[in-house]
Amino acid sequence: MAKVTGIGGIFIKSEEPYQLKSWYADHLSIPMDKYGWTFEWKDVKTNEPALTQWSIMESRSKYFDPSTQPFMVNYRVDDLEELLKELQEKGIDQVGKMESYDYGKFAWIMDP
Repeated sequence: MAKVTGIGGIFIKSEEPYQLKSWYADHLSIPMDKYGWTFEWKDVKTNEPALTQWSIMESRSKYFDPSTQPFMVNYRVDDLEELLKELQEKGIDQVGKMESYDYGKFAWIMDP
């Protein structure tokens, strides 16, 4: 059975993304680039380097579509293709197609 192994990204919509980024930088010392910030860490089981992307984006962004929620969480998965098969067998449909890049594979589902 495929499983989630961690969090790969947290994405938040905001009416005032630049001000919110500044607030996090000023009050919590989270450095910001144009995307937000990438936290670097090591997987405790494999000791491999890992990343978690933390981003604030415009509230009118279409990046979360078809979801209407103000946030999205990307999970790290040990076997994404297997997990998608298992979810489909349980009646959970994938949104769009899986995308593959040199830095990872990505797919989307919507929870209730």
